[in-house]
Amino acid sequence: MHRRAKAVLGVVLLVPLVGAAAYDARTAGTLSGARTGLTIIAPASPGGGWDTLARQLQATMREEGVVTNPQVVNVPGAAGTIGLAQLQEMDGQSDVLMVTGTVMVGGVEINHSPVGIDDVTPIARTTDDYEIIVVPADSPLESVDDLVAAWQDDPGAVAVGGGSLGGTDQLLAAQLALAVDVPATDVNYIAYSGGGEAIAALLSGASDVGISGYNEFADQIEAGRLRALAVSAPEPQPELGIPTLYELGYDVHQGNWRGVLAPPGLTDEETQELEDIITETLATPTWQQTLETNQWVDAELVGDDFAAFVDDEVARIRQILEEAGL
Repeated sequence: MHRRAKAVLGVVLLVPLVGAAAYDARTAGTLSGARTGLTIIAPASPGGGWDTLARQLQATMREEGVVTNPQVVNVPGAAGTIGLAQLQEMDGQSDVLMVTGTVMVGGVEINHSPVGIDDVTPIARTTDDYEIIVVPADSPLESVDDLVAAWQDDPGAVAVGGGSLGGTDQLLAAQLALAVDVPATDVNYIAYSGGGEAIAALLSGASDVGISGYNEFADQIEAGRLRALAVSAPEPQPELGIPTLYELGYDVHQGNWRGVLAPPGLTDEETQELEDIITETLATPTWQQTLETNQWVDAELVGDDFAAFVDDEVARIRQILEEAGL
């Protein structure tokens, strides 16, 4: 077993479990390990999108009594592929979920990960949201047209900051570059480990443009330190007050879906239990408020439908990366 896998297993085994005395009425008499002590792995550092989803799921499960003692463990690195490799080694553990998403699909390709999402158990897609392109408030780039013109003049002169290599942020930059006949490999893309680093780079002048999810930049936009140029949604988002790339004349969109996986080697009954936990969680009033607060799109997809969706995403993202030469 990989040394890091042993480390995270140790963390999981140390998670305290509560007894049958603490339970919700919906599970009385049928308590399972997952219902009484579920571990949710966020394969990233605290504070980012995956960590936020993990902790929002944890809070909702606890608040609504779906799981009595959910815990979150962070296992960061390599666009989630370190966590994915560790999950694959937790064969048969039915009380573990791990957050996944678009970034991990690209990370598997970019990092040539020996473990893919098809090596574990897909459980459900939970949410979707969209990328925004931002610049510092005093940037000479007033619009996406200005960014495109700068790229066409000298793409290497514009530092674009975002998340992991092969992740959603880089995928959007690559697609926009390809749409305006700029070689994606010429784009000066700088990968940061989290939204905090990307924001610091923008505010310090280390990067000229930032790409990430809306929530990563929302506070800085509201404070007037950053300015949003476009959102990557396929349809207008009037609640954001940011034009889509489509509305600006660019045939580009990029979603940032997120979901959860489980270890391999589960029985049908264990898999169904985890699917039921997620379905129940997403149906609660607390979760509906979470969607609104975080500007997330409800994108629930469970079981075989989710597995088929992931297969399609792997093929789509692989094609984008190949066309971009990444």
